[in-house]
Amino acid sequence: MNQFTSVNDVQDISQLVNDALALKQSPYAHQHLGKNKTLGLVFLNPSLRTRLSTQKAALNLGMNVMVMNMDKEGWALETQDGIVMNGTTVEHIREAAAVMGQYCDILGLRSFPKLISREEDYNEDFFNKFIKFCKVPVVSLESATRHPLQSLADLVTIKETWKGATKPKVVLAWAPHIKALPQAVPNSFAEWMCKAQEEGMLDFTIAQPAGYELSEDFTPGANITHNLDEALAGADYIYVKNWSSYKEYGKVLPYPEGWMLNNDKLKETNNAKVMHCLPVRRDLELSSEILDGPNSLVIHEAGNRLWAAQAVLKQMLEALK
Repeated sequence: MNQFTSVNDVQDISQLVNDALALKQSPYAHQHLGKNKTLGLVFLNPSLRTRLSTQKAALNLGMNVMVMNMDKEGWALETQDGIVMNGTTVEHIREAAAVMGQYCDILGLRSFPKLISREEDYNEDFFNKFIKFCKVPVVSLESATRHPLQSLADLVTIKETWKGATKPKVVLAWAPHIKALPQAVPNSFAEWMCKAQEEGMLDFTIAQPAGYELSEDFTPGANITHNLDEALAGADYIYVKNWSSYKEYGKVLPYPEGWMLNNDKLKETNNAKVMHCLPVRRDLELSSEILDGPNSLVIHEAGNRLWAAQAVLKQMLEALK
């Protein structure tokens, strides 16, 4: 694996999931792979789980780790070519990414969308230029349109906890929020679950109010409904997440009442386990009674971020040999 930006970079997702679970049992078995190798983690936006889990994963593999918070510690970057840099930007991404590639064997990058221009965000111009100019393998720590490390950890969590005799029903359920959030996490979750469904691992449904449909590029084969109760019927896992409109890009549209998951709604399910990528706004996105109750997997899921990152870094290190 030379880069990790989406499920499309993974040759065998079942094997990658199994690798993550094996690493959970033997975290330090592959430290020779990372000896004298350096991982650079570059953040243009805040992070808790992604930063700590990826840093710990690299250390488990014997790597050195450097962290750069570009929004606080670096120069303001210019991404456009052919312009005179006489404004607020100080360094061009051509030089910045290239220099980082000189110092690191693998780079991780986190950058959020602006939610102003759908074309600009979905072109992933910043991310693609960074990959082009750094000239070393890159792992996505979240981009404008995807968060693959989170989605891999989500699939690992489902595989690890599912004890049923048949395929689980997995539901991605939209939830309320007070501001516009990106589509990166739901895009990525949908993309990974659709791939897992294609391989016979699960059945996948998306429930959102009208106007909140994700891009069809990320949802091939998913059952899609505007009725939350319909989606919850017989559900084994519910992945709760807010996102802003894709069609009316970046907008928070009106929606009917009843989209926050609580224990009453859980009665419609197959005693479903509840997931969320965190951070979560209690009693807005998801009820405290669920978060503090026996159906919540959010901490378990966050713990698996470590093993997901370690599985990806292991494959990338193996490709460097």
